[in-house]
Amino acid sequence: MSYYSKEELSKYRLERARESIKEAKLLSGKGHWNTTASRLYYACFYAVSAYLIIKGIEASTHSGIKAAFNKELISTSKLPPSFGSLYNKLFNLRQDADYRDYRDLTEEDIGSLIQESEDLVIQIETIIEE
Repeated sequence: MSYYSKEELSKYRLERARESIKEAKLLSGKGHWNTTASRLYYACFYAVSAYLIIKGIEASTHSGIKAAFNKELISTSKLPPSFGSLYNKLFNLRQDADYRDYRDLTEEDIGSLIQESEDLVIQIETIIEE
């Protein structure tokens, strides 16, 4: 049982999303691309979960949150399909970076995704505020 309102929990998740973007930028500056991918994924994950919390949609696994994101935000055109592709790409890159042996991501793999991830977080935040 949660002792926090859904508004408080959603706000907390958005703060975590913004913090994860900051961490990704710091890590990318040091060339830590695998960890950058993880932080970008989690930034988007936290933002999506903030939205789902506000809407009262329950999803408890990473795959469940990804599916709910695609159903609730992409399929309904609240967000453009490019953000669905981004989230799915980050999901896969994070899986590779964390669990696949000898998978070393590079700036070419991740560099352009930093701004896109930040844009996704901002867009979800805007939708929540509406």
